[in-house]
Amino acid sequence: MIAESFGAYFGITVTLLVLGLLISTFRILREYQRGVIFLLGRFYKVKGPGLIVVVPIVQQMVRVDLRTLVMDVPTQDVISRDNVSVRVNAVVYFRVVDPEKAINQVEDYHEATSQLSQTTLRSVLGQHELDEMLSQRDVLNVDIQKILDKQTDVWGIKVSNVEIKHVDLDESMVRAIARQAEAERVRRAKVIHATGEQEASTKLAEAAAVLASESGALQLRYLQTLTEIAGDRSSTIVFPLPMELAQWLKKDNKKAGP
Repeated sequence: MIAESFGAYFGITVTLLVLGLLISTFRILREYQRGVIFLLGRFYKVKGPGLIVVVPIVQQMVRVDLRTLVMDVPTQDVISRDNVSVRVNAVVYFRVVDPEKAINQVEDYHEATSQLSQTTLRSVLGQHELDEMLSQRDVLNVDIQKILDKQTDVWGIKVSNVEIKHVDLDESMVRAIARQAEAERVRRAKVIHATGEQEASTKLAEAAAVLASESGALQLRYLQTLTEIAGDRSSTIVFPLPMELAQWLKKDNKKAGP
């Protein structure tokens, strides 16, 4: 009786064990997943997606996600080439293109990419001045992306994009930039005013040359000026004295002198 009970329990145990092994043998991988298979500890092949077979005990599988991952780079303290301290953070978009390398060539590809992004961000931005960080972000993004993509290629990682999100400045630096912008606006205003004066003087010289070329032109201009003065409701009219008349009177006085 005991033997029969033991035999029944043993049979049930073996049946459950075999059923569990069969269930664990079949794995389902989604379209964006791949399985890196190891046979007795050695790399065998990459399987998936869909239904795959993994022999229990003999084979082991590591799942790898092939979708684009978004990684936020923590805020980094950067000293620019012109010795300005800023705090910069960024975001990196990358994905696994070679599951075998991503598992066999690096312990944790996500952490490795994160640390490499931080050091590369500080290194690249430290080679540029503050004005370049603020006005040439697109160029800096491309430079960082190319460096990261080249270095992570041996890990089977493709860095598709890098975006600098924020460049934080100290309050003193913000005020200094504001003063610089104000001084720049004042300089531009003075340059524009001087350019206008130069153009006006050139046009006046051309007009004077035209008026001097014709004897009646100056007289017509004189009459037009009197007409404009009379139309302004002014009680005072100034009659300009021709220089030729002034010179003639001066000569006449010298002749009439003692």
